[in-house]
Amino acid sequence: MPPRPQASSSSIGSKILIGLTGLLLFLYLLLHLAGNLLVFLGPTTFNGYSHKLISNPLLGPIEILLLAIFLLHIYKVLRMWFANRAARPVPYARKEWARHTSRKSVSSATMILSGAIILLFVVLHVRMFKYGPEYSVPGTNIRDLYRLEMEVFSNPITVGFYLLCLLVVGSHLWHGVSSAFQSLGVDHPRYTPWIRFIGQALALIITAGFLVIPIWVYLVGGRS
Repeated sequence: MPPRPQASSSSIGSKILIGLTGLLLFLYLLLHLAGNLLVFLGPTTFNGYSHKLISNPLLGPIEILLLAIFLLHIYKVLRMWFANRAARPVPYARKEWARHTSRKSVSSATMILSGAIILLFVVLHVRMFKYGPEYSVPGTNIRDLYRLEMEVFSNPITVGFYLLCLLVVGSHLWHGVSSAFQSLGVDHPRYTPWIRFIGQALALIITAGFLVIPIWVYLVGGRS
């Protein structure tokens, strides 16, 4: 009997960490999208922004912190998922399962799967852009990320891969944002519907914002 309060406390602490790290990653996506949308303003603006970002001495520590947040989020989610499965080794009967999951959406029921796909996507994305070809703007030491982006998204297979992965990201955010606030204790009959609505609206905005970039580059950007 004594271990139960400790287990409960540990579970609450994990939920808080999952919610907090999830919201921090969500905030990062908003900032990352804002920077990436500058590609529509042309190579001078986009490369100027990326150069200021890359040359900032704080970028290295921030990237390490971001990686730590990302890994902690993954670790806590997986640990809680396995703990929940261990606590309920026998599956629900069909009717009982339906009753317990009646308020679940596809995105909430596939959070582990979408999270795994996002992890793979992030690794490939970083490999493609951060560690991709080192083009330079002629006559400068500025990295030409605009050219790299034009090249990457000139490939229809790469564009298709990005679109599928970004839809998975959107599905993850659709449930994840409101769930994060709930994990932090922000759960009230009056406010929860608004939090869910705002979270889903932001998820749509982020997804649409990232989706339009590879589509625009493939259809227009590389030919402009």
